[in-house]
Amino acid sequence: MLKLTNLKKFYQMGESTVRALDGISLHIQRNEFVAVMGPSGSGKSTLLNILGCLDKPTEGSYLLKGKEVSRLNDDELSFTRNKHLGFVFQNFNLLPRYTALKNTHLPLKYSPVRTAAGLEKAARMLELAGLSGRMEHRPAQLSGGECQRVAIARALVNDPDIILADEPTGNLDSMTAHEIMALLRELHGRGQTIVMVTHEKDIAAYAGRIIKFKDGKIIHDSGNS
Repeated sequence: MLKLTNLKKFYQMGESTVRALDGISLHIQRNEFVAVMGPSGSGKSTLLNILGCLDKPTEGSYLLKGKEVSRLNDDELSFTRNKHLGFVFQNFNLLPRYTALKNTHLPLKYSPVRTAAGLEKAARMLELAGLSGRMEHRPAQLSGGECQRVAIARALVNDPDIILADEPTGNLDSMTAHEIMALLRELHGRGQTIVMVTHEKDIAAYAGRIIKFKDGKIIHDSGNS
């Protein structure tokens, strides 16, 4: 489903070249649950940005469902993100004036799905996330864990092939973090492919495969051990 071959991403910082990713080769299959770990600056967030079609590699190949991402134009990248990828962020990224239902519906706003059908689907995703009684609440009226559940429901509303989660428990207390991870594991059990960046070992343990980064390189991949 996701295939990287000798992928590199370099940034120029004055006279220095930062090798954020330095020759990454990686294959992630459908219905895998992968945790990406590593210290700050190791390349894990750069990897997630490239997987999410938010950035392009300097060199190498990234195939998403068989398509070479580097060859896509901006409109094609936007279409790919909307159709194939769902994003979950550490800071939730919810619109404060919108209810949980309207926040969940946002990815469908510019899709061919009619508004009534889209809102019905958004409601189903919130029910799946355990928020059937909180749909008309705004983010300020929800707990951190509930906000992250809304973010997960929003990520699911377009039926994405892959969920990309960037430190999804980073702003949550320990108990809530494990509740969110139980939800992600349930989604994985339903067939969802998940790639998650985390720095916490107990959170990474929910995944079936752990990949560790250092200095832009993979230093350990439990899927290849």
